[in-house]
Amino acid sequence: MSTPTQDLAAAGVSIWLDDLSRARINSGNLAELIETRNVTGVTTNPSIFQAAIGGASDDSYSGRIAVLARRGADVDDAIFSLTTDDVRDAADIFRGVFDATGGVDGRVSIEVSPDLAHDTEATVAEAKKLWASVDRPNALIKIPATKAGLPAITEVIGAGISVNVTLIFSLERYAEVIDAYLAGLERAKADGIDLSTIHSVASFFVSRVDTEVDKRLSAYESEQAEALKSKAGVANARLAYELFEKTFAAPRAQELVAAGANVQRPLWASTGVKDPALPDTLYVTELVAPGTVNTMPEKTLEATFDHGVITGDTITGGYEDARLVFAQLAELGVDIADVTQLLEDEGVAKFIASWQDLKQTVATALADAPEIAR
Repeated sequence: MSTPTQDLAAAGVSIWLDDLSRARINSGNLAELIETRNVTGVTTNPSIFQAAIGGASDDSYSGRIAVLARRGADVDDAIFSLTTDDVRDAADIFRGVFDATGGVDGRVSIEVSPDLAHDTEATVAEAKKLWASVDRPNALIKIPATKAGLPAITEVIGAGISVNVTLIFSLERYAEVIDAYLAGLERAKADGIDLSTIHSVASFFVSRVDTEVDKRLSAYESEQAEALKSKAGVANARLAYELFEKTFAAPRAQELVAAGANVQRPLWASTGVKDPALPDTLYVTELVAPGTVNTMPEKTLEATFDHGVITGDTITGGYEDARLVFAQLAELGVDIADVTQLLEDEGVAKFIASWQDLKQTVATALADAPEIAR
């Protein structure tokens, strides 16, 4: 009898863990999740590294920080070294998955500094630096889908670097992200780069949309408003998948695919349920379709493994219902464009805050390390 995570993988969904730490690597937990939970990749972000390094209850980072302190590393250099080491070692653990799937899975993501989210040139420079430092073909460099991030995506893809585009909330921005990816492939093709070596995912955030929309719906005291709660996130993602299907079936994308390019897979991010009244596997079971990725926090992964009910494709038959949800939200006066822009701005701000917390944590550890080392 198959497990729910096996069923999910069989339905064409790649399961990635939305977490990474040195403890997971050293303990063998990451390798175990590959074997027992069908995990085929990992995503990271500034908040995850802050939780890993700042919250480490063992000595998994202290020894490495002591070495960095003796070398005279500053805070930024230390964070760069710690995070790229973790991603490099995780990529090695996933190398078997990478080889078995022809490079589709076995991917480990690392994000450019959130401080650079509105600086195209600096984003490109750091993306290239991260790619060179990790030095693994199964890495993905995360670039946020801000206005400044779009041309950076094109340039980085054009240089032959695989990219995870993050913080996508709106269909309009998603269309721009796909365009940036295709433009990058066209540039790479013109420069003679093997397109088959370039991979990308587009991280479309789900639960945060429901959180903000539901907050606005609470201002309306009506049965219609109540009925629409916790519907926007899934509807938004389903329409994103429809856009994915249409865009990559069009002549521009098909010409690149014929030349060896890979499609940019949709990735469902922020899939942990924020409202405890909702089913804890909601953003997994309602977003099943071939050629997608679902990156889950461990709690969601374990809930899916334990009691997730996978019934096959739950996306492509729901396009009209999704459009109806958005039409009804508009009738009530919920401005989805305002919602998604707010979420993008908040997403960048939250990652910057986590990054600043991480810098303070590492600065303190560096200052204390020489005393510990003696």
